[in-house]
Amino acid sequence: MPVQEQALRGALWFQGGRRAMNRSDRSSGISMAAAKEYAQFLCFAPAVFQTARVARESGLLQRIENAGPTGCTLDDLSVTTVMSPYAVRLLIEAAEVSGFVENRDGRYRLTKIGYCIVKDPMTKINMDFMHDVCYQGMFHLDEALYTGTPVGLAGFGGRWKTIYEALKSLPEKVRKSWFAFDHFYSDRAFSEVLPKLFAGKPKPQKILDVGGNTGKWAIMCAAYDSEVTITILDHQGQLDVAYSSLRSAGYADRISCRACDFLDPGCSFPKGYDVIWMSQFLDCFDPEGIDAVLKRAREVMDASSKLYILETFIDRQKFFASTFSLVHTSLYFAVMANGNSRMYTAEEMIGFAEKADLRVVEEVDVVGFAHTLLTCTL
Repeated sequence: MPVQEQALRGALWFQGGRRAMNRSDRSSGISMAAAKEYAQFLCFAPAVFQTARVARESGLLQRIENAGPTGCTLDDLSVTTVMSPYAVRLLIEAAEVSGFVENRDGRYRLTKIGYCIVKDPMTKINMDFMHDVCYQGMFHLDEALYTGTPVGLAGFGGRWKTIYEALKSLPEKVRKSWFAFDHFYSDRAFSEVLPKLFAGKPKPQKILDVGGNTGKWAIMCAAYDSEVTITILDHQGQLDVAYSSLRSAGYADRISCRACDFLDPGCSFPKGYDVIWMSQFLDCFDPEGIDAVLKRAREVMDASSKLYILETFIDRQKFFASTFSLVHTSLYFAVMANGNSRMYTAEEMIGFAEKADLRVVEEVDVVGFAHTLLTCTL
């Protein structure tokens, strides 16, 4: 294959693997030669990932992007970086066969994949999350799956049961990447569902934000409606982060916090709220934990209460890349987060709600990037 055609090889391997996964009859899928190529891509996937990250972080890909249509030679790149010519050559050659750059007559240009690595916010956030939070821990995936414990979390030096109680103690870079990953997918969804939430009759007066994290949703609610009050219910470690955000935003008078260990069956939910909000929260539990949380929510609801569940469901995604990402996010839960939760399908979550004697009265798909909003009542 000519050199210039190799730039998209990584993407083609990915597509070939996807086609193979979608074929029940292996003989009617991709050729054995293509299958072996894709298998080798998997074998060297950790090196491919680090090539992309280091080429991005070192600025090499950005320098190629800045050069525009004319591209860069290896000599051009070597004189504009602190890396040795040897290191530059290794990175660029690996980036070429992986599909990030293309070589035309000795001049390198970004491919569309390379452009995504440099410019696409989602790609950057996902890459940082996988490297800073998950990468080292994934070495212990087998142990995590056999034991049902987040053994990768020990790599950060503590003895925590879940990542949620560990967040305030994790290195700053790790915390930054974790929160960026969490917020990137929820922020757009939040802005879309706020008008829907407050358009209800009667509009919400008191909101219980279960698993409120840093308080971002609560702050958005308080900013949207000047009369609503919100209580954030979460682990103390999460609330320590939320307190600072609430003070900075100036909503400490209308947003309160209440600590709760959701794994403790003795931790009941407070009463008197017309809306109970759970965003990207229930995927943090196994089915038994989800059942327990939903039943505790039901206990404090009345005929006028509404429970909202905002989640990214595997079976409600428009694009394969979204499904691919969600399925592999489940491995993060196994190794790093808690050892027993995962990303669910909408069918499963609706089943959990019905088991807790809740009625799912509305389903709204494609909220934000890839969320579904479920509305539940008694």
